[in-house]
Amino acid sequence: MRTIDRRTFSKIFTAGTAGAALPSPSAASTPLGPGTRTSFGKLRHINAGVLDIGYAQVGPADGPVVLLLHGWPYDIHSYVDVAPALAGGGHRVIVPYLRGHGATRFLSRSTFRNAQQAVIALDILALMDALRIEKAVLAGFDWGARTGDIVAALWPERCKALVSVSGYLITDRERNKAPLPPQAEWAWWYQYYFATERGELGLARYKHDFARLIWKNVSPTWHFDDATFERTAAAFDNPDWVPIVIHNYRWRLGLADGDPKLDHLEDRLAESPAITVPTVTLDGELDPFTPPGAGAAYRSRFTGPYTHRTLKGIGHNLPQEAPQAMAEAVTDATRL
Repeated sequence: MRTIDRRTFSKIFTAGTAGAALPSPSAASTPLGPGTRTSFGKLRHINAGVLDIGYAQVGPADGPVVLLLHGWPYDIHSYVDVAPALAGGGHRVIVPYLRGHGATRFLSRSTFRNAQQAVIALDILALMDALRIEKAVLAGFDWGARTGDIVAALWPERCKALVSVSGYLITDRERNKAPLPPQAEWAWWYQYYFATERGELGLARYKHDFARLIWKNVSPTWHFDDATFERTAAAFDNPDWVPIVIHNYRWRLGLADGDPKLDHLEDRLAESPAITVPTVTLDGELDPFTPPGAGAAYRSRFTGPYTHRTLKGIGHNLPQEAPQAMAEAVTDATRL
């Protein structure tokens, strides 16, 4: 699950054809509801950087590229309805498992199980390089939104357009030291749990129960069934899931070190760099992490073509709860 800038809270896709506009998804003419589909079919694998990345791909191989990035505690199934809708409109849609999740594996046992924000963005650039994708639309929520934000901010030449659920999620660890009001801190309870040895042991022992509790709390009107949850929960059985999750949250709070070789990137991110690429931001009205103000809290960080939408009755897992809105946001972002 993502961490937004604490101060803000308290005030609170083309493979070499960068100029091509995306056609409209089939979802635009045929209303698409959540749970319409259940599977991507056979996964693909490719070595990219330090990872063997498992990913789903749908749509024509020569179509303009969309990368859909999931969050925590979720997986690629957050886009099981969105991806086919975009593919039906002619897009090449790629949905990777992030490091520590599902079919993605580290190539070496000795690699540091690092989960700081910059390294996850570098994973996506490595994936694009391995697949020879020059430029893509990036769309994500939670960890995926932060990753998309970072790529768009630091490497805008690789990002045709951006869809970011909950807006600007780049973490500034220094600002993260500032306390929030009690009600806001309560929403982040699991971060403090993960800061303890008991929390790490608890996550390892009760990973499925833990994730199910989070799903219910942050998406109060999403009445998912057991089969839907279990399809995603299989991704938590990755041997690196717990270490990656724990490191991510401890790093955000300044309780774990990242890779010193990435300090220069984190220094740039700490300056809250502006995002200049065309962007659509989305908020779920019932997501407890949505900042107030209908996007006003982070509007200044998006300096290119921009639009914002708040989805009423929708919680944190916005792509799976409102797949049509997510698919439409992707195509609309390229037309800004």
